[in-house]
Amino acid sequence: MKYAITAATGHFGQYAVAALNHAVGADNVVVIARNQEKATKLFPNNEVRIGDYDSAPSMTEALHGIDRVLFISSQPGGPVARLDQHQNVIAALQANHVALTVYTSFPHADQAQSALASDHRATEAAIQAAGLKHSFVRNNWYLENEAGFIQALAHQQPAAYWTDQAMGWAAEQDYARAAVKVLTMDDPQPSYELAGPIRTYAQLGQDLASALNITNTATLVTREAYIAGLEQAGFDHDTASLFASFQEPAAVGDLRHASADLMNLLDGDLTPLTTVVTRLVEQK
Repeated sequence: MKYAITAATGHFGQYAVAALNHAVGADNVVVIARNQEKATKLFPNNEVRIGDYDSAPSMTEALHGIDRVLFISSQPGGPVARLDQHQNVIAALQANHVALTVYTSFPHADQAQSALASDHRATEAAIQAAGLKHSFVRNNWYLENEAGFIQALAHQQPAAYWTDQAMGWAAEQDYARAAVKVLTMDDPQPSYELAGPIRTYAQLGQDLASALNITNTATLVTREAYIAGLEQAGFDHDTASLFASFQEPAAVGDLRHASADLMNLLDGDLTPLTTVVTRLVEQK
């Protein structure tokens, strides 16, 4: 059986390729990326194919002969709209009669209120309309998304946040490992709600402080004060507002839903908080 991972050179893709190579052997894993040189350096033991979400023919050629695909969602904001990119991938999956598509989606994408969910909701619907056998892995928040918060706390600076709603943080590599587990199952569920322990920023701050044996500097502020603080740190208003918007999915309650799916898929083997924190702090 031939497996492929799209958009493989990103952090999620790199974790997923490593996990899939371990599970089925690199000879059975095709890496699909836009940049062949980068992909070849990252994955010397895998077949690398060029596939660009901006081009349906490119993706159709890249997926030739592939049985199962981990379809990693693209990042918004490019010259081609994300939903159009995803439609190109879906057309390629359909043209190649791919037997199973695992798509990285948004928590409860069919019900979520956040604007970030809309492309995922539409992509899920398009995959279903195309008649593709699928499993949606609906990822909650990555701990790595909180690098600034974690580094500020680690250096005993004010670690600001503006929403008091809870989230299901877990390490990005855990979400990738879970997606690979689903990809290699005989008969996976149509969807999985993947989340780590549900906690607020205040609770995360306390857990981080305990892990690092330091004082908890996590501080709830207004959204306006959060943006002003980023501006004082040197960011322009638009960039500061963009960073503030990253907490919006939590603020509207989309990320507060508990689920055991991630724990069950990984047999309880979640990456310890201290491991992620240490890695992020060392990156500073």
